[in-house]
Amino acid sequence: MASEEELFANIDALLEEEPQLPPPAERARLREAAGITQARLATALKSTVQTVKNYENGRSEPKSPRLEAYQRLLKGWAAKYPAHAAPAAPAVAPQPEVPQTFTRVPTVEQDEAEPDIGVAVKPVPERPARPAARPATSSRRPAAKKAAKPAVDPRFPHGPLAVLDGDGSAYAVGGVVLDCPATTVPDLVEWTLRESGLGAAKLNRYGKDSDPLIVLTAAAAVKLGLPERLEGHEQRRSLRLPEDHPVVKQVAKAKWQLTQRGFGPWARIYRKAQGRDRQCVQLAILSWDALDERSWPGVTDMEPADIARVLGVYAQRVITPRGSTAVSGLELMTALRPPTKAVQDPATGNWVSGHNTGSLGTEPMDPAPPEATPEHPVVVNSGWTGGFLNEEAYQWVRDVDTLSDEECTLPWAVGLDLNTAFLAAAARLVVGLSAPDHFHAPKFNPKIPGSWLADLSHIELDPRLPSPFTPDGSRPTGPAWYQTHTLAYAQELGYDVHPIEAYLRRETGAYLDPWHDRLKNAYVDTLADMGVTRDLSDTEFLAAMEHHKEKDPGLAAVLSAIKATVKGGVGKLRERPQGKHYKEGETWPALSRPTWRPDIRAAVISKARVNMHRKLRNMADMTGLYPLAVLSDCVVYPSPGTSPLDFLPYAASGKPQPGGFRLGPTPGLAKLEGVQSMLWAVDLMEKGLNPARHIKGGDAVLDEGE
Repeated sequence: MASEEELFANIDALLEEEPQLPPPAERARLREAAGITQARLATALKSTVQTVKNYENGRSEPKSPRLEAYQRLLKGWAAKYPAHAAPAAPAVAPQPEVPQTFTRVPTVEQDEAEPDIGVAVKPVPERPARPAARPATSSRRPAAKKAAKPAVDPRFPHGPLAVLDGDGSAYAVGGVVLDCPATTVPDLVEWTLRESGLGAAKLNRYGKDSDPLIVLTAAAAVKLGLPERLEGHEQRRSLRLPEDHPVVKQVAKAKWQLTQRGFGPWARIYRKAQGRDRQCVQLAILSWDALDERSWPGVTDMEPADIARVLGVYAQRVITPRGSTAVSGLELMTALRPPTKAVQDPATGNWVSGHNTGSLGTEPMDPAPPEATPEHPVVVNSGWTGGFLNEEAYQWVRDVDTLSDEECTLPWAVGLDLNTAFLAAAARLVVGLSAPDHFHAPKFNPKIPGSWLADLSHIELDPRLPSPFTPDGSRPTGPAWYQTHTLAYAQELGYDVHPIEAYLRRETGAYLDPWHDRLKNAYVDTLADMGVTRDLSDTEFLAAMEHHKEKDPGLAAVLSAIKATVKGGVGKLRERPQGKHYKEGETWPALSRPTWRPDIRAAVISKARVNMHRKLRNMADMTGLYPLAVLSDCVVYPSPGTSPLDFLPYAASGKPQPGGFRLGPTPGLAKLEGVQSMLWAVDLMEKGLNPARHIKGGDAVLDEGE
């Protein structure tokens, strides 16, 4: 039996060990419960935001003395915000009661819920007339590494949305089916706001709760007095009902309002907010093509319960849909970085709406002339003729005369596709937050975001690689405007950079960081639910990717929508005017948004293109291989075999060589895009066509979300 002295010695040894921290997910939960940003925590710990992110995702642990300070903070928060306590409002200043507009985006953190708010709920089996949807195994397939479900907000027990069918069944997330008695659109709006229990909590403490979404099947639309399809040239062209349609009149008579877009595939019906309570419902009409087949493949044809599942997963991981995926991508930025917060007026002591640091604010900002589009009022009214930024994704085909005999004898052309390349480029991307200032002959600083006029035509690079400075890969011919990342890469390659002039922004920040983090987690978690996890070997990864879409078409649609959200959101930052009646120099609706920021779009694409070129150059150094073509985030290489494993560089240990293309499921890593014969690729190249566009067996779409 151990002596008292031995026991006390063992206890003393335990006390002397380093303190143990809660799991990474709990650290993040405690910080968010306290309403503290990662930046503020980093300042308190005398550290960096990235280090705090590493603490909260388990990549690293703090060392003494920061460890003890961090543990003390977490213990204090744990006492205030226990994990299983009833949800309490974070300790923040009371929000000012100001009218709420509908340009701010809500948030979604709902999954399954207990139907207990006095709403009629009926089980799914009570639908014998409808063919069985998908087997339970397809919509309830357990995932080995599924993210923990968020706590259910008691205000929204049935999740963020429901799919309404013609018999009054409203399919919510988690298999819940509500009984909706509404026979008119105003009745539906009232039921949704007062009885349905639908909606979602805000994504940021300064943001707004998400408005509930009701998705209408064709049968539900007809029951509510809407046409099954928008018939007639005028309606199809404008994608909305005419103002004299009976349903539009019903809405107005009930003292509800429609947004300026009118009653279209995505109709928003609202009344002015009463205090802090929003009164708004989003409708989506499936038979009016609300869900674009390119972004949501196969979803419109699914059963209502399956549609609710697909949209619910997207809503929980990204945001409640409120338009196209491009619109959702842009609105997600605002939801995660709300433009305002409550601040106390020192003169009166009243709480008023003030600027939220790190956001884009509430007012639109004119771009610098070279950042604008040729039809922009800034350009037309000033008579600007000094050129424009041309930061676009690669569309490059190698000159067939540079192909060697050895390359031509290789039998295969293998395409690699980088996962969400724009999203990878958005990570830790510093962008301008203030208006541009004009400078003449400034000294180049790679840390300042902006647009620089410089001459890179003297830089001569290997003709077997595209130029990193132009989208078509051609060598610059004289002075041109470049985003900071492009010039910084020229410096990285060892060349002097001497800008002639520049438009730079003094206030900067990593505006897209929370957007990147949320979409990255959504992408990785959805792939993991489809059986493609980060712990797979490269061989296992390729095998899993070959059939991952077949296992669960619903999750495949979610994955497609997430990717479309990334590209579309970036593209919306420079949305162009639409309609044949537009005249150059006129404003267009997108210019009224603070998120019309072509400079941020240019920064993302410039960094993505530079990242691509760096990998191409490293691959040439490590393997001696040069690409045949590049299209945005797809690159085609000659290969001795049909697998990327036949030409990607690996160390003797079997690990991928850093710096080149690597296989994997996270943003920025690569997957197999397609395989064709080398003769096929060379034939296209000789015709001036891009093999990367067709390597998958179809015609790729270069989607910048314009």
